[in-house]
Amino acid sequence: MGLMEGGSAVSMIFWGPPGCGKTTLARLFAGQSDAIFKELSATDAGIADVRNVAEEAKRMLALTGRRTVLFLDEVHRFNKAQQDIFLPYIEHGHLQLIGATTENPSFKLTGALLSRCRVFVLERLTDDDIKQIITQAVERVSQAGQTKPTKAVDDDIAYSSQPEEEPLSSQTLVSQPTSTPKVRFSACPQLTPRILNSLASLSTGDARTALTLLELVLSSPHDVDEDALLGALRRSVSTSYDRTGDSRYDMISALHKSVRGSNGSAAMYWLARMLSAGEDPLYIARRMTVCASEDVGLADNHALPLAMATLQACQTIGMPECRINLAHLVAYLSEAPKSTRAYEAYSRAEEAAKRDMTLPVPLPVRNAPTGLMKELGYAHGYHYNPDYAHPVTNEYLPPQLKDEVFLRSEGDKTDKLWDEDALSTWEQEENGGQPWEGRTDVQTVSADPPRGTRNDVVTDAFHRT
Repeated sequence: MGLMEGGSAVSMIFWGPPGCGKTTLARLFAGQSDAIFKELSATDAGIADVRNVAEEAKRMLALTGRRTVLFLDEVHRFNKAQQDIFLPYIEHGHLQLIGATTENPSFKLTGALLSRCRVFVLERLTDDDIKQIITQAVERVSQAGQTKPTKAVDDDIAYSSQPEEEPLSSQTLVSQPTSTPKVRFSACPQLTPRILNSLASLSTGDARTALTLLELVLSSPHDVDEDALLGALRRSVSTSYDRTGDSRYDMISALHKSVRGSNGSAAMYWLARMLSAGEDPLYIARRMTVCASEDVGLADNHALPLAMATLQACQTIGMPECRINLAHLVAYLSEAPKSTRAYEAYSRAEEAAKRDMTLPVPLPVRNAPTGLMKELGYAHGYHYNPDYAHPVTNEYLPPQLKDEVFLRSEGDKTDKLWDEDALSTWEQEENGGQPWEGRTDVQTVSADPPRGTRNDVVTDAFHRT
């Protein structure tokens, strides 16, 4: 709001779900700043269109002193080479860019463009916001209807220059008792409290969807059955799940983290959400196969075979039946004990390996298929473990890493976090207010470690590829 009132010339990126007001905000901003407003959509515009607008903006700035605001909808549709067209014009102040996107700018926009823009995150509209939008739309329709000639057909659809009922408002609509079949408002008696609540729910925070549904309500007969109208509205709404967008990665992340947190109910919900929206079951099965080793790991060695069997079942059976196999796997992984020892061991070993990729293999553990190699000392001093009735020692690691322990023993708490606030919340919300039995153990971790999780950001980014 401060930027709008001050007429700031900074370029911006509006990131938010569909129908949350990105375009409206851009138009309000341009109007408030008295700038020339140009609007393009990356779905049908190219570099030539942008260059024409930018060159015209450059001339207008020189002639009149007025700057130009270019609103580019769906800015993420421009590939990274196309996005470079904006850089010189923004850099020299010839053009102010306002981009709108439903995709994560961190993944879809170049670092050079992001460094020249401020990113504003817009949230999904609440049900109360949607109801207010619907109410204002109905009031506008009602006022337009009052200007029409009065011609009474029946009590429900008659228009008059003076409304007989009090004006419609959110309070009026919501406060009607559920037993009342219709709202006493002559312009749209179909808009009962139940219909209004359903419109807010079905629109899922999308004002554009809400107004489209409202149009269906207003165009329906005034004496339409309420249940029939609700059924028609539900059938007209398609899912907003996008298998190529952020919602896919958000939901698979929620599923994975629910399994990791042993919350089977939440995991089952996200599984159902994704499958009901048409997600490829193989995508989920592959992620759960990773989860079987990453999170369950050595705590239950049956998890990975079950995950692979489920992946094969999804390939062989397909939907809708393979949803049962996936539910079986998700339930098993959620309830299985968890261990990240193998996953963390590899991460530590990988870090050590990358520090120096030239460390030689110790001679005792080298292969010696020829006489020359044996003469050079290959495999000399190696103790073949099965030949001995007792433990033996071999040099397995380079001398520089001899004391490193990558695969730590079970129960090792080294580097694990102790977050008293998080533990207290778990005790209150999930353990019936009882202290965790592990409090009796000796704490071998820092009393005030840095907050945060292991490396979920890296893991989630990896799974996007």
